[in-house]
Amino acid sequence: MVDFEWYRSFCAIYKHHSVSEAAKTRMMTQPAMSQHLAALEAEVGEALFIRTSRKIVPTERGKELYSQLAPLIESLEDTTMSFKSASLPTLTVIKLGAAHEFFSEKILPQLHNYKTCTLSQFGTAEQLLELLKEDKLDIIITSKRFQTPGVEYLKLMDEEFVIVAPIDYQILESDNLKLMEQWLSAQSWISYGLELPIIRRIWREHFKKRPLIRPIHIIPNLHMILKAVENGAGLSVLPTYLLEKSLNDGRSKVVFEPLKVKNELYIAYPLKNKHLPQINEVMSLIRENK
Repeated sequence: MVDFEWYRSFCAIYKHHSVSEAAKTRMMTQPAMSQHLAALEAEVGEALFIRTSRKIVPTERGKELYSQLAPLIESLEDTTMSFKSASLPTLTVIKLGAAHEFFSEKILPQLHNYKTCTLSQFGTAEQLLELLKEDKLDIIITSKRFQTPGVEYLKLMDEEFVIVAPIDYQILESDNLKLMEQWLSAQSWISYGLELPIIRRIWREHFKKRPLIRPIHIIPNLHMILKAVENGAGLSVLPTYLLEKSLNDGRSKVVFEPLKVKNELYIAYPLKNKHLPQINEVMSLIRENK
């Protein structure tokens, strides 16, 4: 007789292409997860995955079984969580974590629509995740998706980054990648950090190399970087959602527009809070006004 938990383990393995990663998300040991899979394969009578050196790949029978099971498992788990949520304490304060700039541009303008009190904290993706794991935050906005047991991620949006210069900056007129890279390397740069976050992405994705530049100013605040660019301090890479007013007011301009990169942003929250009404309400407001 098939155990329901075998099905849950099978679906977790299917999603993560890894027994060990599936075990982490289900808070089980790897041997126990392997036993669930072996038992289900014995019941089905054939292999559900093909093992490779890097990951496991579902067989045709595995794909067929997953397509039948996934909606049923999700429905049962949602129903179970709904019953549990009725007995969970309500949250009078929602603790939000985000980058300072995202909060300022995307959350702060809509804060008057929130029907619950909020407590906000700012930090890096790593810092915010640690606070989430310690129950010091309820929801975080993050650009990094870590494999963390008990934490669920929902895609929020793609943020687009472009190279920005002062409005009166003299720009090289060329669409030759080599000439553009040489010209950009010779300019004065303002960066969020010494490791050149995002600037490095531009170089890697478009020039297929590491940037050989040394920023003249390090400013760990995107709003302040934009102000420095507008004042003529140099070039930088900034998200487009931060630039609209500056571009419209003629204080800055985009340089070599095709040289842009995208970054995925996620909403992350503890699975145990998935069905709390206040959590869902706040997440809906964030997603509506992204």
